[in-house]
Amino acid sequence: MSHEFSGEGIRVRHATQVGDTVYVSGQLSHDRHGNFVGAGDFELQVRTTLENLDLVLRQFGAERGQIAETTVLVRNLRKNFDTTARLHAEYFGEHRPTSTVMGVSDLALPDQLVEIGALVRLDVKP
Repeated sequence: MSHEFSGEGIRVRHATQVGDTVYVSGQLSHDRHGNFVGAGDFELQVRTTLENLDLVLRQFGAERGQIAETTVLVRNLRKNFDTTARLHAEYFGEHRPTSTVMGVSDLALPDQLVEIGALVRLDVKP
C-alpha cells in the first residue's frame, strides 16, 4: 500500500508499507490541494506538517502512538530548535518516539522551513 501526493509540480510517494512497517517520507506544509502553507511562519509550517503526517497515518489505519521514529529537517536550526522540540512534544504527548533533528541549509521548496519523516510500526498497539 502507498499514499502519494501531487502538487506544485511535485509528485511524491508519501509512504509505503513493507510488512508491519510504514515508511513515511518527509512531510511538508501544504494544503489538500498541494499549495504550500505558512511562508515565513515556522510554527504554522510545523503544525501543518504534523497534520499532514496524521493524514498519512490514517491512510494506513495507524495512530501517533505507533510512530517509532521521526526525522526532522529544519532550516535555521539554532533559531527554530526550541519551537521544534515544543511542538514535537505537544504532538506526541506521553508517547516518545526516537527522533533525529538535523539542521539543513535548504529544503525542496524555497519557503519550506521544516520537513518531517517517520517510521511507523503497525504491529505496535498504542
